[in-house]
Amino acid sequence: MSPSYVFRNEAVRPHRPHSCVPLIQKIVFPHCFSHHLKCEAVFLDRHCAIVKVHGMNLIILEETDFTGGSRTQALITGRSYDHVVSVIGIHKGDALKVGLLNGKMGSGTVVDIGKGKLLIDVALDTDPPPPAPVTLIMALPRPKSLKKALETAASMGVKKICIIESRRVEKSYWTSPVLEPDSLREHLILGLEQARDTVLPDVQVRRRFKPFVEDEVPLLIQGSRPFVAHPYESAECPYCIGRPLTLAIGPEGGFIPYEIGKFRECGFEPVTVGPRILRVETAIPAFLGRLL
Repeated sequence: MSPSYVFRNEAVRPHRPHSCVPLIQKIVFPHCFSHHLKCEAVFLDRHCAIVKVHGMNLIILEETDFTGGSRTQALITGRSYDHVVSVIGIHKGDALKVGLLNGKMGSGTVVDIGKGKLLIDVALDTDPPPPAPVTLIMALPRPKSLKKALETAASMGVKKICIIESRRVEKSYWTSPVLEPDSLREHLILGLEQARDTVLPDVQVRRRFKPFVEDEVPLLIQGSRPFVAHPYESAECPYCIGRPLTLAIGPEGGFIPYEIGKFRECGFEPVTVGPRILRVETAIPAFLGRLL
């Protein structure tokens, strides 16, 4: 997620107004900002700019990153290396927030900076944040929306995601490379980095709607309160239900009446957050922000 902010800062001195340049140097941000940020600014005048923030709030390590047969030292390479060297401007002795994928979080102290790799001493002593008590069912959106939806769901703590067929899903979407396991994993990890979490969500892909709803959904929703997002003839979405939930979100036009009927048969409550038609990546935080 990449929010934008408007701020004034005497240290910002663009050569010309309305230019878009990377801000690699450190400048003063509000305290809510992380220092693991890449920023791009569009200047409105000498001192005022709109800043787009790209966050990597946690460096996620995998077992293959550790050296010497233990979890005390690790190598940072690839995208993470580019970020901490080019964006943060890391130096020997600096500390980074790190976490082991599907494991604990902690800190990494920079020991050596080489070409294309960074050696850190690692101490993992903190549990990741608790998962959100949510199972998310979403009809396959267009590929660009799917990327954003995965990142959003992962950053909000969702750990169970089912991507399903729907009558209004374009058939060509099923051939997108975004559905490849490596691509799904990449965008889930981006969401984890944003939220400082390490536990990778489980994603299931189901190409047939009726067998999924009839055979799998009854077991999937056990112990939870199930909702289906539907912009037509639905009750207002409740707030803070205080128990595990299952949320089904259709394509931008919503599920067709037959599909809503099948969800109703399983006990789903059709709910809405208003008359506006939302994209999937917008609907996820809109509904979960109310329900959780």
